[in-house]
Amino acid sequence: MNNLFDIENKIIVITGGTGVLGGCAARNLVELGAKVVVLGRDLSKALKKANELNSFSPNSALGLETNILSEKSLNDVKNKIIAHYGKVDVLINAAGGNMSGATIGEHQTIFDLSMEDFQKVTDLNLNGTVLPSLVFGKVMANQKEGVIINYSSMAVDRAITRVVGYSASKAAMENFTRWMAVELATKFGGNIRVNAIAPGFFIGNQNRELLTNSDGSYTQRGQTIINNTPMKRFGNADELNGIIQLLCSDASKFITGTVIPVDGGFSAFSGV
Repeated sequence: MNNLFDIENKIIVITGGTGVLGGCAARNLVELGAKVVVLGRDLSKALKKANELNSFSPNSALGLETNILSEKSLNDVKNKIIAHYGKVDVLINAAGGNMSGATIGEHQTIFDLSMEDFQKVTDLNLNGTVLPSLVFGKVMANQKEGVIINYSSMAVDRAITRVVGYSASKAAMENFTRWMAVELATKFGGNIRVNAIAPGFFIGNQNRELLTNSDGSYTQRGQTIINNTPMKRFGNADELNGIIQLLCSDASKFITGTVIPVDGGFSAFSGV
């Protein structure tokens, strides 16, 4: 029987695959029968993640060193992937992040913003999605099929205080997602889809101290987020797996140019 959600033997490339969210997605995709290429800036971390994936599903993963802000680096790794697998079915752009200088401190104002850090955050979150999308998107254009999934944020939908650089760069990335979706569908056929997911608040290494205290209780900021999340909790990384599988599979073959929240109702709630 045909299974619309089947992704077995799909070749899926993940930037940021060594992180909490990207790594969780990688493991689930391997469990579903996909072949996963973990791209990381640190080769040792990429290899460690690939070895972890291969330990419970042999020959399911590759770990490769890549600078997502270098077109040459991305083309080099693309050539390795094509030589090994012959194609790329899905690109997941999970790499991203923030910097302290692009964040407004508790006792600072917007005029304390470091433009140098703002630029670095923009490069990572916007250009770090655009460049891989161009390199691997060209493969998909030649194949006449493929899927690109980007990671957005709740910081786009509304003004989340303090994280100005992250918010602005993710907002630009959302616009690029829509633009790329239209471009590929209109010029290369209807079998290439570009979408984004917008996770709500998930605790990772980058925001743990901002949201929780050392004893596990919530900081004031963490409690404010919980108060504005109808489900009254933070998300778990594996709760993104369902939407990622959907977007990778034929079950979403008429979905493109969308940004799908996975946020416990945060984006729907007015706060009153």
